[in-house]
Amino acid sequence: MERRHVTVYGFVQGVGFRFAVERAARSRGVAGWVRNRPDGAVEAVFEGEAEDVEALVELCREGPRSAEVERIDVVGESPEGLADFHVSG
Repeated sequence: MERRHVTVYGFVQGVGFRFAVERAARSRGVAGWVRNRPDGAVEAVFEGEAEDVEALVELCREGPRSAEVERIDVVGESPEGLADFHVSG
C-alpha cells in the first residue's frame, strides 16, 4: 500500500481536473480525495497499490487536455487506510 500527497500548480481549476482524477482513481480502485485550493492549485491524496498510485501521479503531471500543468509536488506519506475516493471543494 502506497500513499502520495500531490499538489498541482498551473491552470488546473475549471478544466475538469478533479473529475478526471476521480474517474481514474475509481477505475483503478485507489482511495483518497482531490480538491481545489484557494491559491488556484489542485491538491490530492492517493492510497492504493504502488503502480495504481503512480499512474495517478502521472495523470496529475499531464492533466486533462485543457489544463496547463506548470509543476507538481509529490510527497510520500504513511497510508491511513482510506476506503473510498471523493471530490471536495
